[in-house]
Amino acid sequence: MNGSNRLGKESLPISQQAEHSHHHDTGHEHTDNTHEAGESAHPHVHSEESLRRIANRLSRIEGHVRGIKTMVQQNSPCPDVLLQIAAVRGALDKVARIVLDEHLTECIARAAQEGNIDVEIKQLKAALDRFLP
Repeated sequence: MNGSNRLGKESLPISQQAEHSHHHDTGHEHTDNTHEAGESAHPHVHSEESLRRIANRLSRIEGHVRGIKTMVQQNSPCPDVLLQIAAVRGALDKVARIVLDEHLTECIARAAQEGNIDVEIKQLKAALDRFLP
């Protein structure tokens, strides 16, 4: 998932919101090196419920981060700020687990059925290399 295509179902017409899909254009260069030239990925299709659930979690995290910023601006005690930062990290990790789980159960499974599992596994490994410390 990258760029403006990421979970942006709110901008889709209602007729397309029930099942959103995004296609990776191989005619442009990715700066994250997850796609190699000439290799096309399968379409990633996600349910409206899944997109809504992830977007809602991210909205709550966004609000939490704004709250931390306010704490800093109000000179709150450092341990309190650090505790809230840890909570945001935990919430982001939970979102990442949800995205990864859906990718494995939906996208990777679909790629296996369509016969292009090797490309998807390679892309997943590259993403995990960047995601994991």
